[in-house]
Amino acid sequence: MRMRKKPWAANELADNPNILHDPSAYAYKMPEYFNNNQPIHLELGCGKGRFITKTAARYPEINHLAIERDATAMAVTARLSRGIEASLGLLILDATELPEYFLPGQIKRLYINFCDPWPRKKKWAKRRLTHVDFLEMYEKLEIPEIFFKTDNRILFEFSINQFSERGWIMKNISLDLHNSGMEDNIMTEYEEKFSPHGPIYRMETYKKL
Repeated sequence: MRMRKKPWAANELADNPNILHDPSAYAYKMPEYFNNNQPIHLELGCGKGRFITKTAARYPEINHLAIERDATAMAVTARLSRGIEASLGLLILDATELPEYFLPGQIKRLYINFCDPWPRKKKWAKRRLTHVDFLEMYEKLEIPEIFFKTDNRILFEFSINQFSERGWIMKNISLDLHNSGMEDNIMTEYEEKFSPHGPIYRMETYKKL
């Protein structure tokens, strides 16, 4: 996600209590940031933050982390997160950097919501967050659950094949989430905007590690 720069973004990032200003200080000991024994759920690419902030507010018994590589987008998330300080941490990181900050077993669930489908060139498939190379990384980090949503049918079918290749068990597969009867779905900004134009695809994947 690339956003227009916002004049208040730098101050928000500097002052917001949910931003981990020095993530390296918690490298491999991220549970110490929360100072409790609650499980950690992490969203890859939180965008403007609606999903992770609402999820953290709804489930305070879970520690929530979100990473986003675009600083302006993270500033929007940070502003939205004010008031949710007990169970939420925000890191400006790229997904490829996860092994530099987390030990195996520290992340109990991964959320991948509406990631870039990289549709134009075949060689770009490796950039998809559900490519087998990324799945191998998640497995090395011993992440047992991945919840995935997209509005891109090609990416969804691609992801099913990738998860299958790596031996992940897929459950609760939905080809039209908003007409599935699921009651606790928390929408992202993107989802709210584009769901009237087509179905949302969702699945949960599990693996014993």
